Amino acid sequence: MSIHSSLRTGKRASGELRNVLKRHERVRHLIEQGLWADGRSVFGLPKIKQAKVKVRKAAAKEEKAEATAEQSATTPTPSANK
Repeated sequence: MSIHSSLRTGKRASGELRNVLKRHERVRHLIEQGLWADGRSVFGLPKIKQAKVKVRKAAAKEEKAEATAEQSATTPTPSANK
């Protein structure tokens, strides 16, 4: 018997945004933020809010246009009189 398509996890990246972090992930986050004290208990850790960041389409198009303009300015143009 196969699994229903709505229940499949699919081939997702392992770094996908989840709202529940494992204990070691929460400790790693606290260390990166500088909020972890040595000798602290791993029990009773504070909740960590995961923020999903969306890029506006207009801003993404502007960045893409800037990148192409910068790239065309740095590449030498072939001369027609050879």
